[in-house]
Amino acid sequence: MTVPKPPRLALIDALRGFAVAQMIVYHFIYDLNYFGWVKLAMTRDQPWVGWRTAIVAQFLLLLGVGLVLRTAYKPAWRDFWSRWAQIAGAAVLVSAGTWLVFGPRYVWFGILHFIAVALVLARPLVALGAWNLLLGGVAIALGLLVKDAAFNPTPLNVIGLVTMKPRTEDYVPLFPWIGVVLIGVALGAQWRRHGFALAPALRRLNEAPPRWLVFLGVWSLTVYLVHQPVLMGALWLVRKIA
Repeated sequence: MTVPKPPRLALIDALRGFAVAQMIVYHFIYDLNYFGWVKLAMTRDQPWVGWRTAIVAQFLLLLGVGLVLRTAYKPAWRDFWSRWAQIAGAAVLVSAGTWLVFGPRYVWFGILHFIAVALVLARPLVALGAWNLLLGGVAIALGLLVKDAAFNPTPLNVIGLVTMKPRTEDYVPLFPWIGVVLIGVALGAQWRRHGFALAPALRRLNEAPPRWLVFLGVWSLTVYLVHQPVLMGALWLVRKIA
């Protein structure tokens, strides 16, 4: 039996690219703050905290939807582990790079580390289909409502439920964020039930999306790895010249 070739849905790539574009702008402002050109409490004040939350949520919803889409057309675990290894390797590079720049505030469980763990947890749950909506809601509720100092020490703080966030440049704990991934899986499962069909308005967008957003979405992992070194390097050079 011939396995159908997985469709490359430009709409999904464009939505992911939109999240990537927001991330780049957010990090540019963050870097301006780091070099002292602006004074912002981006880890504490609104709208910065809310914007970061929205960006992460977009990525993780699409991660769940994309997991269902990929599983539907490439169900082999070999394909899953091949992609997983790329993400896990990228997470290691992020940790190494941020250690050089930020020292003890390096990223040891940021967005890529979370995604690597979340994929392993969520992949078997794809079979539950729409039930993941309930699981996701429970996970989000736990992450938002349950706080216990017992989870503050490393490595328990990767679970979340902390009363004090760790000192790190990026922190994406399992709770509540695994809930967002599972909701994405539930949405993807419902979409799969309808043959991954698109409504007319979305079909038109899928056929003619902004090419630059599609590019960012297709190459999101590469862009994630290189954009900060490029931004910080350029700003450092401007600071030296100015």
